[in-house]
Order: sequence, then structure tokens, then C-alpha cells
Amino acid sequence: MNRDLPILVVEDNDEDFDMLQMTFQGACIPNPLYRCTEGEEALDFLHQRGRYAAVKSAPRPGLILLDLNLAGLDGRQVLEHMKNDGRLKSIPVLVFSTSDNPKDVQSAYANGASGYLLKPVDLARFERMIRLFKEFWLDHIVMPEDDGREVAHG
Repeated sequence: MNRDLPILVVEDNDEDFDMLQMTFQGACIPNPLYRCTEGEEALDFLHQRGRYAAVKSAPRPGLILLDLNLAGLDGRQVLEHMKNDGRLKSIPVLVFSTSDNPKDVQSAYANGASGYLLKPVDLARFERMIRLFKEFWLDHIVMPEDDGREVAHG
């Protein structure tokens, strides 16, 4: 159902991103993956500015996997910015973090995260989580479509 939607991964750790890519391939997830390694870069991608000014280099993601612990502008700030922007707030954001700190979890949901996933430490659990992610988010959930219009407020 959602197999054409681009997925933006905001992840600064190369090993975590490589494992995610490998696991997506193993789970036959055909969605195009885009990656930003910093919070400011993610906002440039989402607003199609700077090196992402061309629409083809930065299509509107259908879903975002967001790490919290980024250098500079962190994932918490990116999430808060997105959910306060009428053009971006409908994009589902799944926090994808090693932090199981209850304050991080509470803050993520309070700021509009659609879900909070803990990065598994072993490959078998990581693969199972990605299979469940695919089945739930890509096969069953109806995602909002971007029709190019700004969402009206109020």
C-alpha cells in the first residue's frame, strides 16, 4: 500500500544506518530511503532548501525515522519544529533511538511522535522489528497524502 512513499532516515551513526539498509533489503522493503546525518540537514531536506532545493533530491517523505541524539540540532528539536509547521506536521515520525529514558519517550510523544522504537542491539531482534515495522506501517496503515497545499490552521 505505501511502497512508493519515500522514507527519510535521520541517523548520524553509519553502522546503524548500514544495518537499517541491510535489514530493509532483507525484508523486501522497496521504499526509497533518503538519509540525513544532522538535524539542520533534515530541516533543509524537509523544506527543500540549500543542496536539497531540487524536488528530486528531496521528495516529501511519507514517513521519517528520527534518531534523537544528533550533533547540533538534535532529534527532539527537529520533531518539535516539524510538528509546529503546518506543511510538515502530518508526516508520521517514528523516533528510532537507543535511549530508553522515560523523559525522552514522554517528550517524543508530547511533541507529536507517531511511535518510539528502541534500536535493538542484536541482529535477530533488529530484523524482527523491521519486519513488524513493514507489516504495520507500510502494509496496513493509511498514510496522509501530500496534495501540495498548505494545511489550513484553526
